[in-house]
Amino acid sequence: MSTVGRPRPAAGGGIEVEISAGRVVGWVNRFAGRNEGVQDLLAHPDRLEITAGDGTVARIEVPFGPMSIGNREPVEALVDHLAGIGLLGLVLVRGGAHSIGTARDSVVLSSSTDRAYLQGRTAAGGWSQQRYARRRGNQLTASLADAAQTAERVLLPLADRFGGLVLAGDAAALKRVMAEPALKPLTRLPSRTFGDIPEPRRAVLDEVAQRSLVVRIVVRTREQMARLAGPS
Repeated sequence: MSTVGRPRPAAGGGIEVEISAGRVVGWVNRFAGRNEGVQDLLAHPDRLEITAGDGTVARIEVPFGPMSIGNREPVEALVDHLAGIGLLGLVLVRGGAHSIGTARDSVVLSSSTDRAYLQGRTAAGGWSQQRYARRRGNQLTASLADAAQTAERVLLPLADRFGGLVLAGDAAALKRVMAEPALKPLTRLPSRTFGDIPEPRRAVLDEVAQRSLVVRIVVRTREQMARLAGPS
């Protein structure tokens, strides 16, 4: 992903954007140029907070933290952190479909994708509806077990080489898959989650790999920051 993502409303006010790792320095320079320079820059292991001269604040999230800062300039530390993440595991699950893979530098290196049949919903009531619900539930359970087995086969042998884990899809399904005891080594990895993906397919896995290293930034004006802080 080489372009700046489309801005969207952020929770609590302001806007949120996603940018590629290679555009972080340029984005910060443009932010400073648009907002009367940089007044303050606070570095934390999980984020950078930049306050501009006009009071506008940019909060830059650190993917796969914590980030080691040391004596480095904070933006430089973030760029170095992103460059050093290396190999990532990808787990996409939604409905009866899953796509599991590995990626480096936003490119998929290996993958396994499958889709199981799930019983459709019925308009009938009573016992018929309950029977269909049980059947669908059993099919979903089997599908999630298959996703967990695929993750174990594809990802577990590389667990000690991963710089992080990307989870994408339905939150409840992902929680059930990652709760499998065999996948515990993967749950110890730094992770990030994308909930806004369609049914997993190989093409969707490629899209998530491209987003895996994007940096999320929330920008709020002085007035929006004051409203967020509440009455003084």
